[in-house]
Amino acid sequence: MTDTQGGGRAEGPSQATPAGAPEATAGGPPAFHLLAKPTGSVCNLGCAYCFFLEKERLYPGSRFRMSDELLERYIRQLIAAHRTPEVTIAWQGGEPTLMGLEFFRRSVALAKKHARPGMRVAHTIQTNGTRLNGDWARFFKENGYLVGLSIDGSRELHDAYRRDKGGRPTFDRVMRGLGHLRERGVDWNALTTVHAANAEHPVEVYRFLRDECGARFMQFIPIVERPTEDGVPYSDAVTERSVTAEQWGEFLNGVFEEWVRRDVGEVYVQMFDVALANWYGEPAGLCVHSPTCGTALAMEHNGDVYACDHFVEPGYVLGNIGERELGELVASPQQRCFGHDKLAQLPRYCVECDVRFACHGGCPKDRFITTPDGEPRLNYLCAGFKTFFHHVDEPMRHMCELLRADRAPSDIMAQYVAVDGGDQGTTP
Repeated sequence: MTDTQGGGRAEGPSQATPAGAPEATAGGPPAFHLLAKPTGSVCNLGCAYCFFLEKERLYPGSRFRMSDELLERYIRQLIAAHRTPEVTIAWQGGEPTLMGLEFFRRSVALAKKHARPGMRVAHTIQTNGTRLNGDWARFFKENGYLVGLSIDGSRELHDAYRRDKGGRPTFDRVMRGLGHLRERGVDWNALTTVHAANAEHPVEVYRFLRDECGARFMQFIPIVERPTEDGVPYSDAVTERSVTAEQWGEFLNGVFEEWVRRDVGEVYVQMFDVALANWYGEPAGLCVHSPTCGTALAMEHNGDVYACDHFVEPGYVLGNIGERELGELVASPQQRCFGHDKLAQLPRYCVECDVRFACHGGCPKDRFITTPDGEPRLNYLCAGFKTFFHHVDEPMRHMCELLRADRAPSDIMAQYVAVDGGDQGTTP
């Protein structure tokens, strides 16, 4: 599942324009990713690090429920704006399951109604998992949903910050929801945030996801939490819950060393896939480590479209789909400028960095510290990115050589077995 970054497990949609597709919106991309938030920021949990809960302040007095009229307008416009044979309808929150199952049944029916002949519609949802039951799992399976499940590791690590509104732990409820997904054979991804409570336990977290949860697709998201005023970050300080740059780098290294010894080709870790793509010279498929961004947007429950899920702020609202077509908003000069600024505003320290090709400065939301020579807009996680990319340089080069020789990257594991003397380092 993709969270804010559009990185699903399947390959991206083809860039070829299919027959019957609408004419291109001038300057717009043939495809884009949009996270729709049918309940806005409303959630049944009160996770300590969640940056989105306070976004309620943007819509005082709102019911925070997407209307049926807006739902159809959104799906119609989303499909019309894509000039590719595949479109993804992605739901996030808050907690989207608070809309109820019938809302999502209608969304599937509307997608079938508006899809062009031969178009494939993919459905995804990001959930905290606490409300999932057999009915939800059955619906997801029947309609081919990819479910992103938020889980931060074993009980102690998960419950450190992921608690409900009453302060009660949520681990058991999440695992029960996961049980329903696995019982029905629903495709799912693990989305794990990395923070002060679990950052020192990379192998424990990875093994829990792999062995206890059965996860075969994982995303690790660093928690970088800053003080805000009316939902807008204003300081270069971070909270005590945030992961440090050094912890982020060492966490990725720890997971990589476990993964590269036994799980290449069996377990897919988004960060490693992205790194390999950049080393190989292919598009990364993730905005964070691409040269530019701007094709991963967010839409609130009332139809307001924002430049990015991490920039749901008054200065980044592009417009409302009740007033302008979604394709126009995505192709707007404001959005094109937002995406290009990721490259244009790189400090010289990044431009001259030896791992720029793999990093590309990271996400603009985290570019709030200064370079050693005082230039602004250095990524808070810079030191961690450098640690990780330098650490994996040799194995990434080796996997690229394997690919060019028409061999599987998983063949690299034999090299580690030889070096380790047969011990793959998997004994708990």
